[in-house]
Order: sequence, then C-alpha cells, then structure tokens
Amino acid sequence: MRHYGSFVALGDSFTEGLNDPGSNGHFRGWADRVAERLALDDSSFRYANLAVRGRLLDQIVADQVPQAVEMSPDLVSLCAGGNDLLRPGSDPDVMAKKLSGAVRALRATGADVLLFTGVDPRDTPLMRRLRGRFAIYYLHIRSIADLYGCRLVDQWSMQGLRDWRAWSPDRLHMNADGHRLVAARVLDVLGVPFDEWHKVWPERVVDPRARRREDAQWIREYLVPWVSRRVRGVSSGDGMSPKRPELSHWTV
Repeated sequence: MRHYGSFVALGDSFTEGLNDPGSNGHFRGWADRVAERLALDDSSFRYANLAVRGRLLDQIVADQVPQAVEMSPDLVSLCAGGNDLLRPGSDPDVMAKKLSGAVRALRATGADVLLFTGVDPRDTPLMRRLRGRFAIYYLHIRSIADLYGCRLVDQWSMQGLRDWRAWSPDRLHMNADGHRLVAARVLDVLGVPFDEWHKVWPERVVDPRARRREDAQWIREYLVPWVSRRVRGVSSGDGMSPKRPELSHWTV
C-alpha cells in the first residue's frame, strides 16, 4: 500500500458530496470520508476538494485539473462526465479523449489517479434509455485506467448501490449510506483497511401502486425542475465555489 500524504478530489456533485449532510453548511460525501480515514495514518495529511455540483467535463478539465497539477498531491480522484451524458448529443468517444488528456497530465506529476465508472442506470427512469451511452463511456474509462496505470473504482459492479435506499429522493444523488459505501470501495481499491462495501440490503416488498405514486411525485418535484434548468441553460452550481479550494491539513 502506498502512503498518501495529500489528496485532491475533482469532479461534480458526486465528489462534492450531495446529499450527505456534513458540517458548516457543506456536504460531506465519499471524498471527505476517504480523507478522514487517510488522515488517521498521517497527522500532516492534506486534502482539497475542488468539485462543484453541475460541472461538465470541459469545465472540470479546464478549471480543476490545472489546479490539481499545480498542487502536485500524492493522490487525485477524477470523476467527470455524468452531467454531459445526460445532455442530448453528447459523444462518449469525444469525451473519453478529453478525459484521457486530463489523466495524462495528472499522472505526469507522479500522482496516483483514481477513476470511476458510474452505477448501472438501468433502474433509473431518467437514464435507462441512455444506458448504452453510459456503458460506452465507462468502458473507455476502464481502458484509460489500464493505459495510464490508474486505480479504478467500479461502481457498476456495486450491487449495494442498485438499491434506492442508497439514494436521496431525487434519484440522482446518493445519500449518506451511498457515500459510505463508495468511500469503503475507494479505500478498498487503495488497500486501506475500512468498512465492508459489499452491502446486502434487507429484502423489501414494494407495492406497485405506491411505486407509481412515488414516480409521479419524483417527476413533479425533481424531473420537471431539472428539465427546466437545462432548457434555460442554468446549472445548480452556478456561482458556487469549491468547498475545500486549498490543499490544507485535514479538519472536519
């Protein structure tokens, strides 16, 4: 196991930590949980989280990656592209080339790089029709990880994340349980002892009528506002800054 004295997390809402409540008005999320565990092995451990909700791949590559290169940490996590894939006309092949260039720049600093596949979207009403597009992009990510010697966190295979109990009501962001599972998987990939990530949820029977009511409520409360923002060109992260913009000693 390599010792990590510093960690920089890059990405969008997934890495920012929505919807895992934290302290000081910020979300916690899997990256903070990983940083907290790594800090236990090194009192001088430093951490930065540059992720901002709603960010697209081009924005992350243009804004966050250069900052991470300048910080030159031991470990960088990069999860980007999910917001792009939800937009009409996105091309996973083109996206993969952009991601590959970012990974190459990060690896050139000597940092270990964590890449992520996403969760299989077949159970998500909004995304199941785009499953092929997601799968192609995630296969590219696996290839990039192999090509550049990155560590890969394969969420597609995490059955514990296939249960809605790991997700918040918007069905797009994990809740505290989901982020806890991802943190455990990340630390497992890094070879750091932590919690078990092979979550098995207790069996639950859902009334089809109740499920239809839940789906209708989700459309009203989450899908319609989301589509409205896309039409208006508005992002949930507009005007927001990273929660941990500097590489500094870990504090809760």
